[in-house]
Amino acid sequence: MRVVGLISGGKDSCYNLLQCVAAGHEVVALANLSPCHTDELDSYMYQSVGHMGVGMYAEAVGVPLFRRNIEGSSLNTTTIAYTPTEGDEVEDLFLLLKEVKEKCSVDAVSVGAVLSDYQRVRVENVCSRLSLVCMSFMWRRDQSELLHEMVECGVDAIIIKVAALGLEPKKHLGKSIHQMLPYLEKMKEKYRLNVCGEGGEYETFTLDCPIFRKRIVVKEIELVESSADVGYLNFKALELVDKGIVSMIH
Repeated sequence: MRVVGLISGGKDSCYNLLQCVAAGHEVVALANLSPCHTDELDSYMYQSVGHMGVGMYAEAVGVPLFRRNIEGSSLNTTTIAYTPTEGDEVEDLFLLLKEVKEKCSVDAVSVGAVLSDYQRVRVENVCSRLSLVCMSFMWRRDQSELLHEMVECGVDAIIIKVAALGLEPKKHLGKSIHQMLPYLEKMKEKYRLNVCGEGGEYETFTLDCPIFRKRIVVKEIELVESSADVGYLNFKALELVDKGIVSMIH
């Protein structure tokens, strides 16, 4: 099937794309929702921190990237089930994927959903309305096994936001999931931290992946702290470096 990858920049959305390719599907486009006039948006649905680096994924992967601003907000949150609601942020996703389907004739959407029923139900609602197949290869996988698998498969992602007991902005931001894996396992035992960050403990940005033609190199960052244990990175300068290999997609 022809697949559009719904990406945030995080490890999960990129790893699910890798699973789509491994299953024999063709990634023909990427899609992203980003906040308006802010570094980070408080959203029930979308990762927005690091959004300033997402534009590089089109060249890194070698397919077009479709982007749309998040204009709605989290309105319909009372139940897991979702009914189309004007002004809800889910409708921004509908309009984005509608555009991709019309311009790229896609059949399916790659979604990096792992644990959240709230997010999964809303993405599936949008896919159903657009007659698209929702591909979530990581759904309900064991979290520790999944993170180890990502590292072993060559997903190079760094932590760009922390918001949990045991994680410190100045100490852990900018470190790779490979570096952090042993520590995250320890925090799982000590504080019941979700090692994949599915409880909002941390968020990531992928610099390289086996399906990338080029890797992203961070040249300059800004650290923003809002409290002792909450902070995130803003990318001030990024660079694409040719890996000198042929992408798995083509």
